[in-house]
Amino acid sequence: MSGIRLASLQRGAITLGSDTLDAFRQTLRGSLRLPDETGYDEARTIWNAMIDRHPGAVVRCKGAADIMHAVRFARENSVLVAVRAGGHNIAGNAVCEGGLLIDLSLMRGVRIDPIDGTARVEPGATLADFDREAQAFGLATPLGINSTTGVAGLTLGGGFGWLSRKFGLTVDNLISADVVTAEGRIIQASATENSDLFWALRGGGGNFGVVSSFEFRLHPVGPMVLSGLIVHPFARARELLAGYRQAAANAPDELTQWVVLRKAPPLPFLPAEVHGKEILVFAVCFVGEERDGNRALEPLRALGTPIADVVGMQPFTAWQSAFDPLLTPGAYNYWKSHNFVDLGDDLLDVLVSQVEKLPTDECEIFIGQLGGATSRVAPDAMAYPHRNANFAMNVHTRWRDPADQRRSIDWARKLFADAAPYATGGVYVNFMPEDEIDRIAGAYGANYPRLAALKAKYDPGNLFRLNQNVAPSAQRPAA
Repeated sequence: MSGIRLASLQRGAITLGSDTLDAFRQTLRGSLRLPDETGYDEARTIWNAMIDRHPGAVVRCKGAADIMHAVRFARENSVLVAVRAGGHNIAGNAVCEGGLLIDLSLMRGVRIDPIDGTARVEPGATLADFDREAQAFGLATPLGINSTTGVAGLTLGGGFGWLSRKFGLTVDNLISADVVTAEGRIIQASATENSDLFWALRGGGGNFGVVSSFEFRLHPVGPMVLSGLIVHPFARARELLAGYRQAAANAPDELTQWVVLRKAPPLPFLPAEVHGKEILVFAVCFVGEERDGNRALEPLRALGTPIADVVGMQPFTAWQSAFDPLLTPGAYNYWKSHNFVDLGDDLLDVLVSQVEKLPTDECEIFIGQLGGATSRVAPDAMAYPHRNANFAMNVHTRWRDPADQRRSIDWARKLFADAAPYATGGVYVNFMPEDEIDRIAGAYGANYPRLAALKAKYDPGNLFRLNQNVAPSAQRPAA
């Protein structure tokens, strides 16, 4: 193997000889891949096609020891490093240009303990991997809404989805984590061991180390849940949103009701004449008995006359993957997001006016309902602080033709700006694109100074900087 040049932490480049690389390769159970070698392109290609970066080398890890060796190699040689798990993060921080990519995507093991009601999950596992194993025992933990999302990134940013109003955020159900620190050591973080690190991991992203294993608390769920879509014509969107606001305020924790505003995809249960036209969709999931769920849904179903109501009992794993066809890899994606305590009339007017200007057929606005169990945790109990948010809005632009990029991004930014006066000022870090580093301190609010101090303790050299970066307290926050 010949030597290679790698991007350094000091923004230049360093050259490493073949002896250094050969010695590194010998430490690995996995593999070291260079450009043009098998597995390199697979590792560097992630969900968002806007991100097309070329690392100088890729370590395809097969266990915690590989992670430790890769981190030590990066630190000792001052190499720029990125960490890829599921590769689903919108900002594209999973891949670096010219540096060392630590690829965890082959580590997908999930082990369920049905007696203790816990799960051990490796960092490359997707939501689908986790759900399939847990649902074999009628168990689940709150995750996201797209089964191809990686468990690791979702968790480290906070994590919410269909089960969160009943059982809390993903991080509310994290029991412990095995973490490879910037020194290349592996330690456990829990409520009783390295508790300060455990506090930071629960919402603080990949700033503090590389998690090689997560331990989660599980809950009885399914295997069948009442879930599905209620689709309405867009003409009555303003009235429907006002009705939704009231239904959401009175909903039990077991019921989660989200809103999607977009053009109708060619779904088989929608009339052909609706395809490509603006619609309002209520996406719902109830955790409990079917009879109780139908009763809880009555206020929402009383709103207007839908085009289609396809809510019924189905496997939880099927519902968790229902949105996958709309979120396949390979398209260009850009997001803007706000948190809201409530959905005021002026905000609803903004949403309705902007849906009439959707730049492509795949763009959408979704409003995720939170509250319930997510709001019953103190905002300083862990790094994730947004316990007052009853709704999270994601403005999701998505396009295939590069010519659509500018107008898609401009549309998202306009909607974001128009909605800002009605938002909390906070944001869910997993929804932040790469151009929002100015929002990082706001994303953590009063928790930011503590995170910066812990960053200085666990990663004073900011080795783990390709993330929504919290600068060590001895440095100024990234600007």
